Amino acid sequence: MTTTTEIADKIANEQSLTKAQAKAIVESVFKEVSDAARSGAETSIPGFGKFKVKVTPAREGRNPSTGAKIKIAASKKLAFAPAKAIKDALNGG
Repeated sequence: MTTTTEIADKIANEQSLTKAQAKAIVESVFKEVSDAARSGAETSIPGFGKFKVKVTPAREGRNPSTGAKIKIAASKKLAFAPAKAIKDALNGG
């Protein structure tokens, strides 16, 4: 697993920034993606991928312990779709 701090440290070394400056930039990027998602907007980063909100409608489910029917509320999730270059890199292309 890679953490925000590890990403910031690598950027700081590569871009001749302080670790604090790099961490502020990384956190700012994540905040902008989060803010866009909250407003329902898609964030597209060419060569990397897209973040978009997906809505799951309300549905009926079952309690696995009792088998009783339950209502599952509608929800939203943030989905990531990698760009072709990332997919190819992951699959040895």
